[in-house]
Amino acid sequence: MGDVAVGARSGHDGEEHRGHPVEAADPAADDTVTSGSEPGAREDEPTAGASAGPGGQGPGDSAPQAKKPRSFWKELPILIGIALVLALLIKTFLVQAFSIPSASMNDTLLEGDRVLVDKLTPWFGSEPERGEVVVFHDPDNWLAGEEPPTPNAFQTALSWIGLMPSAEEKDLIKRVIGVGGDTVECKGTGPVKVNGKPLDEESYVYPGNTPCTVDDTGGQFKVTIPEGYIWVMGDHRQNSRDSRYNQADRHHGMVPVDEVVGRAIVKAWPINRWGTLPVPDTFDQNFGTSAAPSAALTVAPQSLALLGAVPLVLWRRRRPAPAETR
Repeated sequence: MGDVAVGARSGHDGEEHRGHPVEAADPAADDTVTSGSEPGAREDEPTAGASAGPGGQGPGDSAPQAKKPRSFWKELPILIGIALVLALLIKTFLVQAFSIPSASMNDTLLEGDRVLVDKLTPWFGSEPERGEVVVFHDPDNWLAGEEPPTPNAFQTALSWIGLMPSAEEKDLIKRVIGVGGDTVECKGTGPVKVNGKPLDEESYVYPGNTPCTVDDTGGQFKVTIPEGYIWVMGDHRQNSRDSRYNQADRHHGMVPVDEVVGRAIVKAWPINRWGTLPVPDTFDQNFGTSAAPSAALTVAPQSLALLGAVPLVLWRRRRPAPAETR
């Protein structure tokens, strides 16, 4: 017990024993050191047991201060900057919004509708499939004579971050009817046939329209689509300038896969028309050529969007720890 007492003595005890051998302490001395309540102890010099607070700090030591959280107004510019960067990344690699300017896809899409287009799956080598609604760049002046609207400054800013389509981009939206290797044909009023298999298009062709148009400007046709191209048609068959009526261009009315921006997956606006754009059941039949798309690619945009949101949510939940009571 003598060793314990030496380790716990106050400074003046050390002066009393300077130059003298240390004697073993009696049991009462041990109680004095551990309890700090012996009447013989000096009040202005606290014992070791009483002076050390949590973490070994004395009463004169200052407690560490917690970092004061930023105010909302100081954080707001940072959050806006992060949102803009994320919007640009999403617009470039994941999803972009487009507006429907014409009636060529009625009633599936109406004028003024906003759709969200999946731009991610093409990065993984996925190509357009039959029945999908796709957005693509004008392949060979299909929009000749149509003047794009002039946006104001606010619309320009929204289009830059991907919340609105750019007025400078000449893009079209149609339904994929045939892909590379398919033979597509229209005779009389229909039905449209793909590799000899008739399509049941009642669920999406505009009410009152016939699947095929009887005219001598392109409504009657039989084409074989080369690899790397797709054949597209509007759902409003009697009011759509699509592959049928552009067979005189350099691609013979077909759209190069490289010109496809992505697949329209959701009607996002107006709210009362919100809904997905699934592939109609008639395209589930075996056409004898291309394989069905991978299920993994179908869910990739949603999965990556969730993974991308997790770090931001965790970052926002972090808060400085409150100071401990001492």
